Amino acid sequence: MDHAPAQVRATLLDEGRYLCSERTMYRLLAEHGEVRERRDQLVHPAYTRPELLATRPNELWSWDITKLLGPAKWTYFYLYVILDVCSRYVVGWTVQHRESAAVAEKLIEQAMLQQQIRPGQLTLHADRGSSMTSKPVAFLLADLGVTKTHSRPYASSDNPYSEAQFKTLKYRPDFPDRFGAIEPARGFCRPFFQWYNHDHRHSGIGLMPPAAVHCGRAEAMQTERARVLADAYAANSERFVRGVPRPPELPSAVWINRPATAEPAH
Repeated sequence: MDHAPAQVRATLLDEGRYLCSERTMYRLLAEHGEVRERRDQLVHPAYTRPELLATRPNELWSWDITKLLGPAKWTYFYLYVILDVCSRYVVGWTVQHRESAAVAEKLIEQAMLQQQIRPGQLTLHADRGSSMTSKPVAFLLADLGVTKTHSRPYASSDNPYSEAQFKTLKYRPDFPDRFGAIEPARGFCRPFFQWYNHDHRHSGIGLMPPAAVHCGRAEAMQTERARVLADAYAANSERFVRGVPRPPELPSAVWINRPATAEPAH
């Protein structure tokens, strides 16, 4: 019973006996429910696909941690970033020597205090890293009245805005191959996030700076852009074959995994 059908058949042939073909053995085993994996198998739970909607700032945040290469091989510094999904505004960041739930706790609490988040207002989304799923962070969010959600395992598309922000960071022309110490790493990130929040024209929010959307200035900027384009059309209408040009639209809704039944954002 501890041998495969092919081995049983070969053993019987060596003993001068033939009972049946290997295929017949498998058929008989299948009839008795014996064709299955006999080792203990790890059964993974069914993970729900997160479907999260943000229609205004400070409604849905995404946070993640990325490694920055240190001075030698296998040495790293850890960059924590909390991002507002609707405005793409970075509401909190820090660079530390290690990944730690305690550091995440302090950063989240500080960001919520600075943004004046009320209980029941915010959903905080993250992947399933050890800091993200830790009990201290879960208890903190429960105490603060924050709903927490997580990506499915190995599904980077479930946390796309944090992933895209890290790509923007690491594709900057002046991003170094390595940081010699933690202070230069922090020194690089400080002006980067200033630029990202206040000067970077983000393609996902109508080419507005994240701070403009986060602080409610985007509509006024959109109106001024439209005025400039209308003046340009009035001065040289022959240059615009499709009529009066319009600036890129501001999205009214931002999804993480938009359901097929949801209306497209405008």
